[in-house]
Amino acid sequence: MKGTKFQLKVWNYLKSIPKGTVKTYKQVAIAINKPKSARAVANACAKNPYAPKIPCHRVIRSDGGLGGYSGFGGTKTKKKLLKKEGFIL
Repeated sequence: MKGTKFQLKVWNYLKSIPKGTVKTYKQVAIAINKPKSARAVANACAKNPYAPKIPCHRVIRSDGGLGGYSGFGGTKTKKKLLKKEGFIL
């Protein structure tokens, strides 16, 4: 994988989020010991060239909104992937 040290840290964490569950950008930031980096986590997700293999679609906004999706098809695909995994939107 190619990315910054921070991006790699985020992307590696994303691989640990089980199918059918979601985390918020803030929860991911806390999990990687960068609790004030929710925006940077969102940015790392947005720059993820390995979607959906690295499941950035499992990360949503704290207000329950989907946020963005870097993979083909954007948020439409994000919704489809989450539904397919059994997550109720």
